[in-house]
Amino acid sequence: MSTLLTLLDLNITLLKDVKLHFASGVGNNEPMDAFFNGTFKEWQEDQSGKNFEKPYIIAFISYKKHEWMFAGVYRSLSVRQSEKGGYIYKTELLDHGKEFIGRLIIHFEKTFRNSYPYPKTCFHLLTLTEILREPYTMAPFPGFENVSVSFNDLNSIIQQQEPSWKSALSNVKGIYLITDSSNGKLYVGSASGRNAFWSRWSEYCKNGHGGNKLLRDIIQKQGIEHANSFIFSILETRSMNSEDDSIISRESYWKKVLLTRIHGYNHN
Repeated sequence: MSTLLTLLDLNITLLKDVKLHFASGVGNNEPMDAFFNGTFKEWQEDQSGKNFEKPYIIAFISYKKHEWMFAGVYRSLSVRQSEKGGYIYKTELLDHGKEFIGRLIIHFEKTFRNSYPYPKTCFHLLTLTEILREPYTMAPFPGFENVSVSFNDLNSIIQQQEPSWKSALSNVKGIYLITDSSNGKLYVGSASGRNAFWSRWSEYCKNGHGGNKLLRDIIQKQGIEHANSFIFSILETRSMNSEDDSIISRESYWKKVLLTRIHGYNHN
């Protein structure tokens, strides 16, 4: 406990004015995605209830099982009710432990549902696991056969221009699959032309549907939030020297095999 207080440049008397925030995903609204996008402060400020009744917030983001990543010490400045019935806080990030944001990992076996406990209930149970050399970032490209990336994570990868993903996805043509995790429906698409997968998947990040008719229809009906249910994977790759006609032929093959014209989102 004393080590953690020292690293965060805090004193024990300050803890009486603190709420802890153990941020974890709610549906597809993942705090780690917000952290990757540089919008965690705004993500945290949007609350369903008056969860920050104290002047200060010490935030942690779910990292691995029983492990949490330090996301900053904040001062709560004001709160107002939102149009949706929740509450919007105005906060500022303080300098306390700022150099450890995204680097300091703690171990804490959270056994209760409350994500906003008072320090007196559990701060003594937080133990330092490690301090990363660099702030935690998106995992490097895992290989074409292991790609299974959510829309949120893909958006983070595209926005950050993550080098290993951009290099891999820009240098092969091929066939990809989008799985709608909310209903199991599939969409088969192809990536060719300049920057291939990288360019094609960037289009999805702009609007959620990439211009595909049935995907556009569901996004227009359900809202852009529905794209958070999409998972992107790669069925096969071809060299950049491959003829585009051969890519289209393979796309048709996968549509037929996976029945995506009948049961999925492929219109033609």
